[in-house]
Amino acid sequence: MTSSAITASGLRKAYKDKVVLDGIDLDVAPGTIFSLLGPNGAGKTTTVNVLTTLMKADAGTVRIAGHDVATDTKAVRAAIGVTGQFAAVDELLTGRENLKLMADLKRLGASEGKRVVADLLERFDLTESADKMSATYSGGMRRKLDLAMTLVGKPRIIFLDEPTTGLDPRSRRTMWDIIRRLVADDGVTIFLTTQYLDEADRLADRIAVLDGGRIVAQGTPAELKRQIPGSHVRLRFAGDAELDAALRLLANATRDDEDDLVLRVPSDGGARSVRTLLAQLDTESIEVEEFSVHTPDLDDVFLALTGRTSEKVNAS
Repeated sequence: MTSSAITASGLRKAYKDKVVLDGIDLDVAPGTIFSLLGPNGAGKTTTVNVLTTLMKADAGTVRIAGHDVATDTKAVRAAIGVTGQFAAVDELLTGRENLKLMADLKRLGASEGKRVVADLLERFDLTESADKMSATYSGGMRRKLDLAMTLVGKPRIIFLDEPTTGLDPRSRRTMWDIIRRLVADDGVTIFLTTQYLDEADRLADRIAVLDGGRIVAQGTPAELKRQIPGSHVRLRFAGDAELDAALRLLANATRDDEDDLVLRVPSDGGARSVRTLLAQLDTESIEVEEFSVHTPDLDDVFLALTGRTSEKVNAS
């Protein structure tokens, strides 16, 4: 495999006078999960459409699994799988028949197709319901079947567009486990778009935030969070006397808006700085009843970078 699973350089796309992508650069390492986030209209779906050969860019270059999207489209399509926001299963077929249809489309031989179908049904815990009409499947089962169908051709890179939208919490976690195993066990590269920031936080090795057709930030979840101020230690005291003493000692401490016996102290949240803070209080015999470390989450990052709350995040 090449050193990068997905690369894009100077990617541009416009519809008449509306610029949708304004010089996008991406670099996704093989065997990782990369998540693209952005508010409504940011250009996420356009980016995915270009990367998956469904749309031509006006300018820039894209290589998928080492193949140029513009000049080697067939090789790119052979290397990728795409699972859309809505499960693309045929409700008039059973789960097994849906998978067999994909095996036939991929021109697998009869024996190989049968083996692949059986393996995928077992892997996705669909064996017991394999011969039931897919119209009777729950939302989680349909999403699992949809992803299983994508895997029939053994793609090296999978584009997942909001894979857990509409699923209950248990089904979401099941899907997360499946995605993690695809990367850990099979070495698959995942390009994920999601409207759930906690999903990107839990799954992604790297995240890019797209806004107004441009990448406004890119890095690991931890790196993005460190860009945003607001990390602090919350100290709870047993009474006003202890709290007032701590206020006199800690010049940068402020009272918490929601709890009269809590102080907020700016901190990077690291073990060393927390130990130093507690040692200061201990030296002055100021007893802390409890403490907790709070750091910005991806909601804070998203708001700071785009000026919008995460409620606006969706596939667009």
